[in-house]
This record gives sequence, C-alpha cells and structure tokens, in this order.
Amino acid sequence: MRIRKDQNIYQLTYMPNFFPVNCYLVEEEDHLVLIDAALSLNKKAIIQAAKDIGKPIQRILLTHVHSDHIGALDGIVGDLQGIEVLIPRRESKILEGDLTLEDGEGANPIKGGVPKNVRTRPDRLLSDGDEVGSLVAIDAPGHTPGQMAYLDKRSNSLIAGDAFQTRGGLAVAGDLRLTFPFPALATWDKEVALHTAVKLLSYQPAYLGVGHGNSIKDPSNAIEKAIQQAKRSLEKGK
Repeated sequence: MRIRKDQNIYQLTYMPNFFPVNCYLVEEEDHLVLIDAALSLNKKAIIQAAKDIGKPIQRILLTHVHSDHIGALDGIVGDLQGIEVLIPRRESKILEGDLTLEDGEGANPIKGGVPKNVRTRPDRLLSDGDEVGSLVAIDAPGHTPGQMAYLDKRSNSLIAGDAFQTRGGLAVAGDLRLTFPFPALATWDKEVALHTAVKLLSYQPAYLGVGHGNSIKDPSNAIEKAIQQAKRSLEKGK
C-alpha cells in the first residue's frame, strides 16, 4: 500500500493508480486510530504500517459499512485483539444486513456493497458531535443514511469517507464521474449528499481525506466547485 503522511494523518492507499481504496491512521500521543478498514487483503499492510509508525492501533472508526471500508475489520480485530470498534449509530442496522429505511429517509434504496457474515460488532455507537480523542464525529449522510466524517481538532483535517471522491476529479457523492463512477453508483441519496457537502464545507477543512482518491490540502475552493457541479447535475436530473 502507498502511504502518505500529513501532520498526524497517514493515508494508506491500495491500488492508487487504478482503483484507489483508502483508509487512514490518525496518530495520537500514545496510539493510533484506524479510520475505515479497506479490503480484506489489506490487513497485513495496515498492521505493518502501524508497526512502522511505532504505535499500536487502539481504536477503529468506520465512516460507513460498505464492504470496501470494512473489509479488513474482522482480520485486524482478530489479530490484534483488544481494539475498540466504533461506528455510526445508523450504520449499525446496515452492518446487521438490515436495509430497511427509517422515518424521514424517503424511498431510495440503500446501495453499494453491503457486508455479509461480518463477525465484529461495535463496542460503541457514535452520534453527531461525539469526540474520540482528537477526532469529532460529524453526521455526513447521503452516500449511505448513516455515514459519518471525522474532523481532527488539532489540524482541522477532515476524513470524509465517501461524502466526496477525488479520483476522477473532486465530486460530491452521487455526482457521476465517468472516469471513476463507482462511488456515485453506490450512493443512496444525491440530494442528501449535496446537503452534507455544504455542511462539511462550513468547517473550512485544511485537509480532505476521502475513500477513493488522493487527499487534498486547502480543499475549500475545490469543494465549492464540486458543490456547484452537483447542484447543476441534480437540476438536470429533475
């Protein structure tokens, strides 16, 4: 896996030049927090990256439970043991295989690779505003109903899951990019995703890390352009 470091954040990328799948190690004073768990075959590389940094993985946070974000979860938890697993509260139903919608979620079906036979169960369910060390959980629905982003308070760095993609050009979840269409095709509700993008922009992040594609420094102008493009795309679709 390719590893790129920016302050306290390490972006780990599988197949960066073909089909990039990212996860992140966030460095705290005496441990690491893993955000997302990529694919099952990435387990050894993730564990080795932590060893190279020289700190243990103490917690795993998930942005959402699509299979390309939790693939190595069971393997890492089984190999390292004692790790606390935290996921967004709404995503816990999807982790159980329950794709039914809740009140106020409309009629769009939940899409994407929904996991099957995942053994790991969360130790804690996260709500908007919860803090985990240096990270703040932010509700970021749209790609899935319960997706969350995580903001590092020390550097104002944002790990946004699939609320955006940067592969194929920065795009809001659901706004199709033909050179890399997969996040858009797996998005549950484009309109909700657009509202989330506006919300995340309000934090004026200094760094944007996403599930698919390179991280971006000082991304606000690029996010604003992506939001305007997503608005135009939604209008055309109506």
